[in-house]
Amino acid sequence: MESFLKIKGGLHLDDAAYYIADSAVYSEKNIRQLGTETLWITRVPATLNECKRLIDSDLDMVECFDPRYKCFSTTSNYEDINQKLVVYQSEPMQARMEKTFEKRLEKEDRQAEKDLVKLKRREFACEADAIKEAELWIAKLPLHRFKDLSVKSVVKKVEKKRRRPKNGEKLIEVYLIDAGIELDYDEVLKEKSKLGMFILASNDLNIDPDTILSNYKGQQEVERGFRFLKDKSFRVAEVYLKKEERIEALAMIMVLTLMIYSIPEWLIRKRIRETGETVPNQLKKQNQKPTFKWIAFLFMGVAEVIVWINGEMHLKIANLNDNLVRIIRLLGKDCEKYYGLEG
Repeated sequence: MESFLKIKGGLHLDDAAYYIADSAVYSEKNIRQLGTETLWITRVPATLNECKRLIDSDLDMVECFDPRYKCFSTTSNYEDINQKLVVYQSEPMQARMEKTFEKRLEKEDRQAEKDLVKLKRREFACEADAIKEAELWIAKLPLHRFKDLSVKSVVKKVEKKRRRPKNGEKLIEVYLIDAGIELDYDEVLKEKSKLGMFILASNDLNIDPDTILSNYKGQQEVERGFRFLKDKSFRVAEVYLKKEERIEALAMIMVLTLMIYSIPEWLIRKRIRETGETVPNQLKKQNQKPTFKWIAFLFMGVAEVIVWINGEMHLKIANLNDNLVRIIRLLGKDCEKYYGLEG
């Protein structure tokens, strides 16, 4: 957090700028440091008790501007910082999570059946102990419930020998749990209804839920940029720097590289939207959002060939195909001229 505040001081950004972060930032110490002077939007950790209580509540969700999302707004005073909390539910995320949930439920159900067999073999000194153990066991399975739970008493020999008890032989009475297990479908439906939910928080009390969501989702573009910087192609991990100023210089160079990388990617995607053109991806399928890394890969085989004929130099561009020519034309007249395609 100290590093973030140092960087913030050097950027001289507009006071209305929002600082977007993931749930790792949402802690007591960090929220106090961020305070109210810096406008921020962050995800709230699902492990917080307040977060759990909010998601478990019966919320009156309303549709967002993006129809894939629903939301519910409220306020909080976490660490004496007034803030807006918005619970969102994403339909695409819910659909993905339901598939995982069903698989997990099947696995837990099979394991519960196996564990119940072991539980039913355990012997208890009294009926109360058996009931208590059964309650503790089922509490660990919130999506299951007992079916026909009972405790039965069994008289057995003290000595564990395979023979009928003799007259006057000492016997003891033990208690065994007898029950089946089944899914508690009310709890299952309740759990499924919470899938795809997450909470975003902001110290701007006047910001609307759609703006919070839009700004937070913009973080994905930055994260994609970090993946670009960490790409093995740039071999940054092999550079060892100890002095802080050299690390800062390298970071600055990489950010500038990312900016230069982003400009043609933005331009190509913009022209594709305007013209309705497409670019084949790695799977030969037509795509309207190519990455510049893929575009650069397509151009790797292009070469400039110089041929001298009777003392006269002729310059040719080799290995251009229809797809590459289409990309060049999307980039504009200057690019066409560079590749000798004007006219």
